[in-house]
Amino acid sequence: MERAEAYGFSGAMSGAFLLSCLLFAAVSRRQRGPYMDEVFHVPQAQAYCQGRFLQWDPMITTLPGLYLLSVGVVKPAAWLLGWTGSVVCSVGMLRFINLLFSAGNFYLLYLLLFKIHQKNKAVSGFQRILSALTLAMFPTLYFFTFLYYTDPGSVFFTLFSYLMCLYGNHKTSAFLGFCGFMFRQTNIVWTFFCAGNVVAEKLNEAWKIELQKKKDEKISSKKGSFSDLTRILQFLVEYLISPKNLVTLTALTWPYIILVSLFFVFVFINGGIVVGDRSSHEACLHFPQLFYFLSFTGFFSFPHLLTPTKIRKFLLSLRKHPVQYSLITVISLFLIWKFTYVHKYLLADNRHYTFYVWRKVFQRHELVKYLLVPFYVFAGWSFADTLKSKSIFWILMYFVCLLAVTVPQKLLEFRYFILPFLIYRLNIPFLSLYRQLLELAFYILVNAVTFYLFLNRTFQWKNSDEVQRFMW
Repeated sequence: MERAEAYGFSGAMSGAFLLSCLLFAAVSRRQRGPYMDEVFHVPQAQAYCQGRFLQWDPMITTLPGLYLLSVGVVKPAAWLLGWTGSVVCSVGMLRFINLLFSAGNFYLLYLLLFKIHQKNKAVSGFQRILSALTLAMFPTLYFFTFLYYTDPGSVFFTLFSYLMCLYGNHKTSAFLGFCGFMFRQTNIVWTFFCAGNVVAEKLNEAWKIELQKKKDEKISSKKGSFSDLTRILQFLVEYLISPKNLVTLTALTWPYIILVSLFFVFVFINGGIVVGDRSSHEACLHFPQLFYFLSFTGFFSFPHLLTPTKIRKFLLSLRKHPVQYSLITVISLFLIWKFTYVHKYLLADNRHYTFYVWRKVFQRHELVKYLLVPFYVFAGWSFADTLKSKSIFWILMYFVCLLAVTVPQKLLEFRYFILPFLIYRLNIPFLSLYRQLLELAFYILVNAVTFYLFLNRTFQWKNSDEVQRFMW
């Protein structure tokens, strides 16, 4: 990092943290008590603060990583600063943990952008700082910086694990992956993703050697035609059934293999991936979740995905491959018809934006969910097109992880899309400075509207005196 870039990054991070502190104060003044899921998280953390580590709220579905780390931070800080009484492990103090995670996420996002795009000399330091700032302000994640939720910490340890993986520190990466798993069990998918990065790199090297041997310039590890994909899958199978290659890959990924194995032991002993209340978190094959994720990504990445050039390229591709797109459309219609699920929380809780998305869009008419398929197809094509700079093996590995982390979820919840979105966004090429500024301005606008609604547009339910607020 050059000196000017270092000063620029320090200034951006300090300014963002100061703004977050001011917003944190506003949220804490307006919502002093626990809200939404904080009703479960805060008392559980306070029980740990008082040394009652055997006490557990059965409504909590995640492991106690957030509460253990909170005690590990708050208790020493209280001892050093001489704090006593109710201020220790108060709602505000616990929420402040996520403000620290948010600052850490900003730094990790910058380091990841620097590492992933280090070969692209055309990217300036200012662009890296701007992109890191934009992702740190990503609305769905940034909102939960100010509440005591698991998301900021879950993202922190997952991004840290990914960074260590890219630098080849796989034992450290696996340990950080374990920390992320303790915040949210589904983060085990991103441990698999880190192992997949190692495997994809070795596969890409072997594939290039295979191409040189055959001197076949028509095949590329970055092309996407059906015939190329068939030959690549054939190569993939042949490579992975070789005992020598399996030994090599095992030697490289053994820390991740151990962690994934421990995960399966946990699932066997626990009787499932969810702890606590399982009745509302049953796994199912909810394939339309992939379409919702693509729509979510299209909305928040429109400067990348929705451009005149991309629309023209899509129409050209549509005209060139009508049979393939017709098949994709038919499969999409079938998946929506047979595998659409509506969780009871989605229909019952009018505090979440998903409630209004579902009511205003999907419940307008029975056919709406099918009429959206052309948009899903375009969003999927544009999504894949922005990843064409990555190797085909990386893309296959990412899509496997994307399916694993979204499809089993019955509830449509935007928070579940945060990590797959960030991993995607980190790996796509940089845009022009104008489009980067447009993206940042859009995120700031969405955040401004979100916090305005949360702080000022309160309402009450008929059977309750509690103040209700709109949120993600």
